[in-house]
Amino acid sequence: MALVPYRKRERWDPFYELEKLQNEMNRLFNFSLTRWPERDTGLLEGMWSPAVDVYDSKDTVLVRADIPGMKKEELDISVQGDILVIKGEKKREGETKEKDYIRSERFYGSFNRAIALPVEVDPNKVAATYKGGVLEITLTKKETAKPKQIKIDVR
Repeated sequence: MALVPYRKRERWDPFYELEKLQNEMNRLFNFSLTRWPERDTGLLEGMWSPAVDVYDSKDTVLVRADIPGMKKEELDISVQGDILVIKGEKKREGETKEKDYIRSERFYGSFNRAIALPVEVDPNKVAATYKGGVLEITLTKKETAKPKQIKIDVR
């Protein structure tokens, strides 16, 4: 929990309230899944989404997502235009009767990750594999999205 300096206020200050809102929004957009969130996560309480890498090559876009502990049947992948959507729900393996947890950092629950792709892809040419907790999606670019080389005649 962060310490906040005490400010004695004689009357209601709307700018102070706006400053608090701005600080919360800044904290929301600075959140990163590469580091563990503090216990007081505010607007992000109870939410998670898989970390992804997106690679852009000449003919394809490759997306790799870390989603360990799930079955391929529990994942739903869809493409519309230049947006890739990965949905699923990660369930707990079993209920623990003991309540003396020391630490619980693994994420559970449903997730919905929308990824803006660098170009429009062909939704009929999408291949996905899931191995070792890594979902790999290969999307073929549409012909109109591929760069064209134009020769210039010098006269």
